[in-house]
Order: sequence, then structure tokens, then C-alpha cells
Amino acid sequence: MSSHIEDSPRISVYNTLTRRKEPFVPVNPGKVGMYLCGPTVYKPSHVGHMVGPVIFDTVKRFLTWCGYKVNFVVNITDIDDKLIVEAAKQNTTVPEIATRVTQDYWNCLKALGVDSIDHFPKATEHIPEILSMIESLIAKGHAYPSQGDVYFDVSSDEDYGKLCNRDPEQMEAGARIEVSERKRNPGDFALWKGAKPGEPSWPSRWGAGRPGWHIECSAMSLKWLGAPIDIHGGGLDLQFPHHENELAQSESHLGHAFSRYWMHNGLMKTGDKKMSKSEGNEIVVSALLKKHSSETIRYLLLSSHYRSPIEYSDARLEEVARSLEGFKRFFELFERVTKKSFYELPTPTHYQASLFDPEKQKGPLSRSMAKLGDEFVEAMADDFNTGGAIGALHQMLTTLNGFIATNKLEANLVPEAVEDLLSGTIYLKEATRILGLFLAAPAKSSSDDGLVDGLMKLVIEIRAESRKNKLFSIADQIRKGLGELGISLEDRAGGTVWRKN
Repeated sequence: MSSHIEDSPRISVYNTLTRRKEPFVPVNPGKVGMYLCGPTVYKPSHVGHMVGPVIFDTVKRFLTWCGYKVNFVVNITDIDDKLIVEAAKQNTTVPEIATRVTQDYWNCLKALGVDSIDHFPKATEHIPEILSMIESLIAKGHAYPSQGDVYFDVSSDEDYGKLCNRDPEQMEAGARIEVSERKRNPGDFALWKGAKPGEPSWPSRWGAGRPGWHIECSAMSLKWLGAPIDIHGGGLDLQFPHHENELAQSESHLGHAFSRYWMHNGLMKTGDKKMSKSEGNEIVVSALLKKHSSETIRYLLLSSHYRSPIEYSDARLEEVARSLEGFKRFFELFERVTKKSFYELPTPTHYQASLFDPEKQKGPLSRSMAKLGDEFVEAMADDFNTGGAIGALHQMLTTLNGFIATNKLEANLVPEAVEDLLSGTIYLKEATRILGLFLAAPAKSSSDDGLVDGLMKLVIEIRAESRKNKLFSIADQIRKGLGELGISLEDRAGGTVWRKN
């Protein structure tokens, strides 16, 4: 494992805590602990919930490829005010709604190819750890009980506000602070909330109650990853108050650093507003997957730098879908030329420096692809810049298509050129695997495929006959009508083929 890391590219990460890029050096050589704040499971997942998991799944893929052993944890908040309110609205229980919505979240992750998460700890399964941490904070003078609640005393933490780079008074002015006569300071936040009648609760020495939101993540990350962890991630909207409070209570409890690197991804936006349930503009993932492929959605989430906002619109998704069609056309072309499936090409499991040295490649295509592959790696190593990496991906595609066209490989299968094509395409395959794209061939649709193929063959023949008889308006109408049904036609030297977009 260590030999892979020594040979791998040097990675830099933008650290929100220090507000600069820093060399990536894990706490324990060769190992990475990564924690991402997961959802509060009270409503079905919208596409904004997928941004963090897709980005950090890609981060893990790249780090693993560089030789690191990564332990990736995403929590599930299954007890919270929002859950209690929603359960009452639906006339059900908190556990029932949490179980149902958690399963929806997992289904969405699976659909988008997020398969690298190692643990999904749930808040309700970590009450003993939460209570122990609260006891520690009280004993150290950082928290105090008050009428059944327990609050963290922000004035006890000298560097409270360092993650946001603001002092406590500025943060109070810019946030909705929960007013309570039980608090010593307006900015103090709840570690434990006394239960109201009928609410889910657990016994404690301060009375029956439930944990506050912030303490849940601290206790779960410490349980599963220890401290300091290497990477703590989440959406930019979690920087304050959630992550600021996590940082404060965790370091007050530990007496040392909680996380070495803090990474915050940009938010999904529709127009000038972030996508959220509170804004009422969320796009539910399960519904979106009925209109667009999972690869289209994943590609959209990776198409810009992770710290930038992601613009969501139907037009943008359609643009992405058209872009991905170019890759799928190449995969078909590649298979016709080489008689091999792109999806089944073997790729190295770890970075190998020699593969990215153009001078060590045999053919002209492989030398060009090695350079583009190196550009892909440089983009990913520079603060996991997936936007730049996808740019290199498109250059690879253009280079591969150009090589096939220049050498007329569809009609003239020169063995040396075909071998170079096979070697060169490995770089595209390796890059797409790291991004979690094109991992498997599209599934065959249904038992009606034979009927559909027959009908499409008939339609294509009618169109060809129309063109032969110079009935171009009919031929154009056929193409346009099929396009509206999500079917595209491609005219080739050997005939016309069709594809479902």
C-alpha cells in the first residue's frame, strides 16, 4: 500500500479552517478517515442531498486509486424536531418515517453509483456515546444543565467561530438564534433537549430527553473514526451553525484537534436560490430518475469544481444528456472496431506513474492519451477538481474519435492501429471509473426488445425509401418524431442505426 502512495501524485486540499490549500497529509500514513454529514430523514431525498455523497464518493475513489485505505462514514439523523413534526403531520411514528425515508436515501445513492460508503451510523443507535460526551463537557466546564436541557457554553471556548472566521457576536447577528431563558448566552446551543409529552425520549440524569443535532455528529464521528479525523465534509450551508458547533464541542471534549481538513461543497441552486425543502423548490431524486439517467445526474454534480454552486435546470440536464451521448457513440464505435466492450476493459487498480509518461508508450495515440491522462490526474490532485477532470475527459474523447477517423479504422482494421486504440482507450476507462461514470453497460430493456427492433428497422427503411424518392419532408418528420420520443438516428456508411437517448 505505501509504495503506491509514494509513487502517487501529491494531493492538495482547500481547508475551510485555514482558508487555503494545503498538502494532503493524513494523520496515519496510508489511511484516511472521512466523515460526511448525512441527511435528516424526514422527507424523500431531493437532488441537493446527492451533491455531497457523489462528490465525496469520487474523492474516496481517487484517494483509493492513489493507494490510500479510506474509511468513509455518512451519518443518518433519525431523531430531530423536523422528524417529530413530520410524523405528526403524517399520523405515523418517528421510527416509521425515519426507516422509510432512510431506505429512499439509500436507494438514491445506489442509483447514482455511490457505493463506497463504509458505515451509516444512526443517531438513535449512539445515545450512550452522546450522553458520555455531554457528561464530559459538563465536567470540563463547557456545558451546563438547565431545567431538563443541557447547553454548550460558547463563552467557554476561546476560539469559538474559527471555522467561519467570525466572532460569536457576528454569528449571532447573522443567524436565527433560538431564544430561551434557560440559556446563559444567546448563542449557546442545545446538547440535550428535555422531552415534551408524547415525543421520543431516552433516560438521562437530567431527565428524559433526546440529543441536539450537533452533538450527534460529534459522537458518531468519534465512535467510528476516532480523532483527529482526516476529512470532515458537508455542504456550505452546514459551516454555521452545525460544523462550527461540532468543532467547538468536540475540541472542548478532546482537548486537541477534531479534524485535520474541513471540506465544504457548493450547493445545488435553482435560479438564485439554493435547493431545499424549506424553499419548496426541491426536485425529488426518485422522480428525476424517471426522466433522466443516473449518469446524467451524476455527471451534472461533478461538472463543476466541488466548492462552486451547481446550477440545476431541465435545460442543463438535457445539455448534459446530449454530451454523454457522445461518449456512448464512441463506446459503440470502439466495440465495432475492436470487438471488445468498453465497459469490460481491465484497468489498473492503482496509480502507475509509468502509464502517464508519454515517452514510455508505444503508439502515437497512447502517447497523446498519456498526456491527457496526466492532465486528468493533475486536476483531481488539485483539490479534487472534477470540473477540470471532466474537461480532460472530453479531450480524450475527441482524441480517440479523431484517431479512428484519421486511420479509417471502421473500414481498414490495421492491427497496429487497433492495438494502439486499445491501449489509448484504457486512459478514458480509468478516468471514468474514478469519476464513477460508465461503470456498466446499459441494461437491456424488456422482452419486447425484438418487437421494438423490428419496428425500428421498418421505420428506418421507410425513411431511407423516402430519401431515395426525394421525399425529404417525410424523412425529416420521421427523424423529428423519433427525437421527440427520445430516439436518435445515426447515418453511417454501412446504414442507419438508432439509439434510445
